[in-house]
Amino acid sequence: MKAGLVVIGAGPAGLAAAVAARESGIDDVVIIERDREAGGILNQCIHSGFGLRYFKTELTGPEYAERFRDKLEGGGIRLLLDTMALSVSSREVTALSAKQGLIHIESKAVVLAMGCRERTRSAIATPGSRPSGIMTAGLAQRYINIEGRMIGRRAVILGSGDIGLIMARRLSLEGAKVLACVEIMPFSSGLARNIAQCLNDYDIPLLLSHTVTDIRGRERLSGVTVAKVDEKLEPVEGSKTDFECDTLLLSVGLIPENELSRAAGIAIDPKTKGPVVYDNNETSMPGVFACGNVLQVHDLVDYVTEEGERAGVSAARYILGQTGSRGVETAVFTGENISYVLPQKLRLSQEGSAELYFRVKRPMKRADIVIREGGRELRRLKRQHLAPGEMEVIEIAKKDIKADITVAAEET
Repeated sequence: MKAGLVVIGAGPAGLAAAVAARESGIDDVVIIERDREAGGILNQCIHSGFGLRYFKTELTGPEYAERFRDKLEGGGIRLLLDTMALSVSSREVTALSAKQGLIHIESKAVVLAMGCRERTRSAIATPGSRPSGIMTAGLAQRYINIEGRMIGRRAVILGSGDIGLIMARRLSLEGAKVLACVEIMPFSSGLARNIAQCLNDYDIPLLLSHTVTDIRGRERLSGVTVAKVDEKLEPVEGSKTDFECDTLLLSVGLIPENELSRAAGIAIDPKTKGPVVYDNNETSMPGVFACGNVLQVHDLVDYVTEEGERAGVSAARYILGQTGSRGVETAVFTGENISYVLPQKLRLSQEGSAELYFRVKRPMKRADIVIREGGRELRRLKRQHLAPGEMEVIEIAKKDIKADITVAAEET
């Protein structure tokens, strides 16, 4: 098979990239999706709160996905469902289809939009027995919202990521008792609005600086032990509490799905676990672009969509030969209190401004975001509140940059 552009993944990032590429002049786009339908994780996120930034209205996840599925109509985009991408090599994609068998697609550019996966119990090495009733929060969400299956009646949630917080509310609405949300860090990794709407509104306690130290049960989970942790994240003696429960949900972080990227030899950032990219979302492999949760874990789907559109437009410009001179390259580094920043590289020959996405390492009040070029301060922005669970975006004009820059957060 031949195509102008191949997009791997039909979640919000992949759909936005495909539509943007078609609108930019590419009329032979192929989307590869391993699930039964397009939409990605949005299909199981039946709660509202999506689209406030992008569509200027409040939507559920399926409604948001449906708006982009509708945009696929009109020709120029082929959607291959039940198809797993196996490899990417020099813009040739190999995939396995349930209907068509092994497929080789020769393309002029590729957009990586594979999303992310949840960390499991083995990743955090929680001790105890191995009964049923332990699962990731995303899997529980799929069981309840798509498969129509109830997963338990008394639950403890380990981790305070947004999916875990949302599932605390979802289980409560289905009649289950959520005993506690347990977070090992001294702050939550979820959005403030989800803490208020999903925990506080349902009187579910959030135990910060706590973790699960033991799991009990033979066939089915019968209980967990929760203990307070010290500054080194070690359990504190004498602080253990037992909870009788039949369900333990894990909301302990998301990891960009980059097996294809690594196998292709694309440079990976050890901080984000996603590809290193330029400000046009191009990876270290020319003609291969990345966007969405495969690049960085987002908290708002609106940002995912905007990133997907930028990748789609950039891929179209690459295919059409409109990229022009690559120009001078500069690096973007993390400074004080910043855990990561994207993009990691800028091409100064490209006009306009660059959007920098970043997260802080810890909650901060009354802080300044500072961009420096060596000892020269390029921009300073004041913030009343910064939190690791909320991604920040700032814009800087490329004409102001002459060399490598650093992004830092300084308390005031």
